[in-house]
Amino acid sequence: MKYNSIISGFLFLFLASNVSAQQIVQDAFVRADTTQKKIAIVFTADEFGDGAAIITNALKQENAKASFFFTGKFYRNKDFTNAIKKLKEDGHYLGGHSDQHPLYADWSKRDSTLITQREFRKDLRNNYAAMKRFGIHKSDAHFFLPPYEWYNKEIVRWTAEEGLQLINFTPGTISNADYTTPDMKNYRSSDDILQSVWNYEMQRPAGLNGFMLLLHFGTDPKRTDKLYRHLPEIIQRLKAKGYELVRVDELNFPTPKL
Repeated sequence: MKYNSIISGFLFLFLASNVSAQQIVQDAFVRADTTQKKIAIVFTADEFGDGAAIITNALKQENAKASFFFTGKFYRNKDFTNAIKKLKEDGHYLGGHSDQHPLYADWSKRDSTLITQREFRKDLRNNYAAMKRFGIHKSDAHFFLPPYEWYNKEIVRWTAEEGLQLINFTPGTISNADYTTPDMKNYRSSDDILQSVWNYEMQRPAGLNGFMLLLHFGTDPKRTDKLYRHLPEIIQRLKAKGYELVRVDELNFPTPKL
């Protein structure tokens, strides 16, 4: 858990810098058509799922769809079985996030891949094998979101060779910092995170059009300021601004290069 927190901290610091989307994108989809007022809220999970009830209820009450990318470990965890079945029953998108949540590439030397293609393939296929238990197949989950939201061109290519399209969250806000805990130097409160989202929306000509806004399905108990508790407020405000909340497969992306 400590190792995961350190890695996540490095990722947050990188994405919170002034790095442009063009610099981050390496043939993965990070944003859809910016002329369409559609947004996809994307949740990831590996270890924690404490937001399940609040998230599913909020989406149900607001008649909104979202996308969920879970690791194989999460899919196999019996504590989350009912929540996953409920998400599928409610028509949300369920996808893969690797099986064991490995780090694919070096943080400072991004071109340095840390796993072999054989290891990547085995891990990915184990993720989809766990999803199959819930009746989710590759044809249902064409989009794959990498662990730690970190990848390089080699990972994009290997993903394509598995018949999948790599995607990542849209940079520009600090919504992905909702995992941080008060003991971390990069801790961000829910108020700080929400302000970053609304500031981005107001200051950019295209607002949040085509955005994939990443949140976590659950977080460390040390974080008591849970961003997912603000989901009803987030959805209502987005709707008031005219956004349509959709699944990732309902966004308009370029034709995949498979």
